Amino acid sequence: MHYHTFTHPLAYSENLLPIVTSVWYGATVRGDVNNVTIGSRTSVGDRAVVHVAKIQGDLPTSIGDNVTIGAGAVIHACSIADLCIIGESAQVLDGATIGTNSIIAPGSVVTPGTKVPSGELWSGSPAKKVRALTSQEIASIAESAHDTLELAYLHSVENSKDYKELIAEEEDRLDREIRGRGQGAWFDPNIPDPDDVLGQGTPGRIFNTTLTHPEEGLKMRAEREAKQ
Repeated sequence: MHYHTFTHPLAYSENLLPIVTSVWYGATVRGDVNNVTIGSRTSVGDRAVVHVAKIQGDLPTSIGDNVTIGAGAVIHACSIADLCIIGESAQVLDGATIGTNSIIAPGSVVTPGTKVPSGELWSGSPAKKVRALTSQEIASIAESAHDTLELAYLHSVENSKDYKELIAEEEDRLDREIRGRGQGAWFDPNIPDPDDVLGQGTPGRIFNTTLTHPEEGLKMRAEREAKQ
């Protein structure tokens, strides 16, 4: 699947992102004094902060592919390999490295310079190894990245709509709801309704007609006049 980058307007990013990366609501990716690199199919969760270091150590931030960064996490001047999960509100600090297929538990603090080997679960403040991950847990890392990517696509589509589209969708939703109450089921609007009267819909139902869209009535009148 080939999705575009989803960066919500309330997220702040100074960096070019891969076309399948998502930066969520209120998150900040700031590569002002050094570089930030983020891989494909990676998500930066709501209110998370990704930053770098320059004054106290020349440390960029590198985040690999298929990484899920939880809401409120702090990723600062560190390196995260492919296929990792950084839990909500966890912190990975200056010079730390997270090996592939690893999980940092929510709220944990990976202290500066810590090296987390591949395939392990770390937790606590300071974070320490809890145990090796199971094969099912390792598989869930890629699944998490994929699920978030699909959700990002849906958010991207919804956020791209203008107010006219949103109003039309809301009117359509209400129309379906009211029709469903009276008829028990929604019918396909593309199939002619046998109870339709002069193209104005069925009496007693709420429908899109020239009453709610007068421009359509003007088109119909123009068509009739053209045929005369």
